Amino acid sequence: MTFPTPSGSLAGPRVSAMGAVLALLSSVLWGSADFIGGVSSRKAAPLAVYGVSQAFGALVLVAMATVFGTWSAPSGYWVWGVAASLVGIVGMWAFYQALAIGPMGIVSPLVAVAVIVPVAFALLFRGEMPHGSQVLGMIIAIAGILLASGPELVGAQRARPIVLGSLAAFTFGVFYVVVAEGSRISPIMTMVSMRLTTMALFVPILLVIRGFGGVRRGDVPRLALLGVFDASANVMFGYASTQGLLSTTSVLGSLYPVVTAVLAAIILKERLRAVQYVGVAATLVGIVLISW
Repeated sequence: MTFPTPSGSLAGPRVSAMGAVLALLSSVLWGSADFIGGVSSRKAAPLAVYGVSQAFGALVLVAMATVFGTWSAPSGYWVWGVAASLVGIVGMWAFYQALAIGPMGIVSPLVAVAVIVPVAFALLFRGEMPHGSQVLGMIIAIAGILLASGPELVGAQRARPIVLGSLAAFTFGVFYVVVAEGSRISPIMTMVSMRLTTMALFVPILLVIRGFGGVRRGDVPRLALLGVFDASANVMFGYASTQGLLSTTSVLGSLYPVVTAVLAAIILKERLRAVQYVGVAATLVGIVLISW
């Protein structure tokens, strides 16, 4: 695939065909990566799964930068890459901690709300004005994401998983914004700097604990695939954000909970609830309206 060169300027009111395709592909890859990460975290420490997969992602991104010749891009991407790394680590830590102590049916919908952050940023600070049909599509798609995540609103819940889930949602939302801003300079190099920062932070941790949190040699191929999917999704979303409005692109790039739920149903034979089927259908309607 030959990626277009970001122009650094805001696109027109419609998300371009290329932008829509890249944003949707990023959702597919992110959702697949989350599924692999969830399965892997049942056998090894979640933080170790994240750190090892990030190492493979870094290799992929360095290769991309070499192939596409982006090493000479203006250095302004570094600040955005470092910021993306920091909010990403905090978000993943909060997400895994919330999943460890709270019901997934509460945590997942909370994290899915992350899309509201880039949408609000785009509308309030970028002055974006989507078409009426796109606004309707965004509302329907966001509702679909929440429903497809399988919300459970039964009984009183402890405050800690809700607070951690909310923190994860906020940091993931900020991640979208930071990646989009850095991608105005260079999507690939923003991701390269993010991964290198993450690895610089994780290597000392691995040296201190002198282990890989239960990760075994047989887990490496799966974690490598996770890293490739995640890195590729980040780059695709970065380019997508330069091809259209961030408000619409971020919604299309946030459909990964739907992908994860569908994969769990197909591969792990987990039964989707009726509300999740409604959510999947709603997201499809939202996609059509946003991309109209």
